[in-house]
Amino acid sequence: MPTTPSLPAGDVPRRVHEARSRIGRTRFYDPAYVALDYPGGDVAGDRGVCSDVVIRALRAEGLDLQQAVHEDMRLHFEAYPQHWGLRGPDRNIDHRRVPNLQRWFERQGWSLPPQAQADAYLPGDLVTWTLPGGLPHIGIVSDRSGADGVPLVIHNIGRGTREENVLFAYPIAGHYRPDID
Repeated sequence: MPTTPSLPAGDVPRRVHEARSRIGRTRFYDPAYVALDYPGGDVAGDRGVCSDVVIRALRAEGLDLQQAVHEDMRLHFEAYPQHWGLRGPDRNIDHRRVPNLQRWFERQGWSLPPQAQADAYLPGDLVTWTLPGGLPHIGIVSDRSGADGVPLVIHNIGRGTREENVLFAYPIAGHYRPDID
């Protein structure tokens, strides 16, 4: 599928370049629970889930989601989704769960309303979807667009990190614009 850059390279957030650098390196979708170092822990580089694409990309910009989400959950556990029956935060997995990331992004003031127009999404924006079966998913908007003009998304939906034209393939659950200084 032909793609075209939509911004000069210098205007593209570093997280987009970092996410793209995972293509061909993160080859496996692996949701296994792993005990991680803290802070700065990560699963093996050749594997991960959709959230690991975002975690690694934002870490390249100096934001450790493992630490940020864990510290916020320690102080405000009741503000986070309670889907997993936990009694407290778990620094090994909480940042890898899309609903927790959505809540943390909201708490940072990064939320934007989901839109049906492609031009509402900028390179580096984070998008969450609800996949069939109610499964949450997350990806990073690319600086490249498909032949239809829709921005591509860098994500891992089961075949390793890829850059694909999936922005409007599933119902959008959240749209976030990170404000990282």
